[in-house]
Amino acid sequence: MPDVSDHDVSDHQYDQERSVAVAQGGLWAWINKRFPAESFIRSQALDYYAPKNFNFWYFFGFIAIVVLVIQLLTGIFLTMFYKPGAATAFQSINYIMREVDFGWLIRYIHSTGASAFFVVIYLHIYRGMIYGSYKTPRELLWLFGMIIYLALMAEAFMGYVLPWGNMSYWAAQVIINIFGTVPLIGGGLVQWIRGDYGVSDATLNRFFALHVAAIPLILLLLVVLHLVALRHSGSNNPDGIEIKAHKDARGKPLDGIPFHPYYTVKDLVGICAFLTIFALVVFEIPTFNGLFLEPANFTPADPVSTPADIVPAWYFTPYYAILRSFPNKGVGALALLLSLLVYFFLPWLDRSPVKSIRYRGWIYKIFLAIFTVSFLALMYLGRQSVTPGVVEISRVFIGGYFAFFVLMPFYSRIDPVKPVPDRVRFHVHD
Repeated sequence: MPDVSDHDVSDHQYDQERSVAVAQGGLWAWINKRFPAESFIRSQALDYYAPKNFNFWYFFGFIAIVVLVIQLLTGIFLTMFYKPGAATAFQSINYIMREVDFGWLIRYIHSTGASAFFVVIYLHIYRGMIYGSYKTPRELLWLFGMIIYLALMAEAFMGYVLPWGNMSYWAAQVIINIFGTVPLIGGGLVQWIRGDYGVSDATLNRFFALHVAAIPLILLLLVVLHLVALRHSGSNNPDGIEIKAHKDARGKPLDGIPFHPYYTVKDLVGICAFLTIFALVVFEIPTFNGLFLEPANFTPADPVSTPADIVPAWYFTPYYAILRSFPNKGVGALALLLSLLVYFFLPWLDRSPVKSIRYRGWIYKIFLAIFTVSFLALMYLGRQSVTPGVVEISRVFIGGYFAFFVLMPFYSRIDPVKPVPDRVRFHVHD
């Protein structure tokens, strides 16, 4: 009788398992025996019930994920040809634009994607503010989202420096020097960030490493945590009503519908609309009249040639306007820091008994309008030349910006609210 080794037995068992799997459902069944693909899809889409009254504002979360994928894919392609270094970075960008097949397209998709990312993120955050998505039980979901926002700002800033154009160089000088205002350790901190006594080859190399490796990994982890928190607490809705409070005999929310196919199809409509606008910008106006790609960035970095107006990318300009509105650099840096950190306290600053703006009173709506106008005004003023008039106007809007948060514990408590219905209201054309 021939010997049968353990290896032969394992191979025989494997062939039997594969034959059974094929007989019961083919490759998909074989995969599910070894990896919970079907149960994962079912729990995250088929059995996940979302409120039935989502509207236009709920497109932007999924669009943000799509833009993140676009940025990762185009970024991988660009790193194949980009050469970090003060002597090579700018020329490698020119090489990508002129010599690499469709390199110009990939570069413009990536640069337009950076701006599109912040458009989508700002709208996503704003939706959370108008519908109270930061309130109980979604405080941690909001905090993860704000950390993602800060990580995106770091990622975008470092990516902005990598082309090593003249605006990239001087914007890096301004932004990095902000850290010099930190008491006691400011000087050493600035030198540590730059890796040298000035913005140089060392700075570019470390920014490249952080931009293509460290921060994307952190971002992906944060996005996963954000989605896990979302699935655990459930999605908010325009009425601000918890759909888990009313369930049928099977334990399914009465005011919810399966995420798939209803919202997957709806999100595809939003994605198609977004990609259409995105493509129009990429192919027709990729620089967006100097807003996405400044003219000064099409010339190489020159330490002795300062651009007429040094401004960061447009999505940083509200905070840049805050920074330069104070003659004392330390005060300006502190105001900038507080303008970002104050978002983290929003769940505890809001004392209103309702979540959605639909049932809030006129006081909250006025303060939200003041905040909205102030943010957009600071975004515009941050790109203007520094003059006494611009500084004074900026200070007025800085006051409106902070008033929304600082006074919230008071006006949200006295704001007259409307009765919130027990069940979600569904408007077909909402």
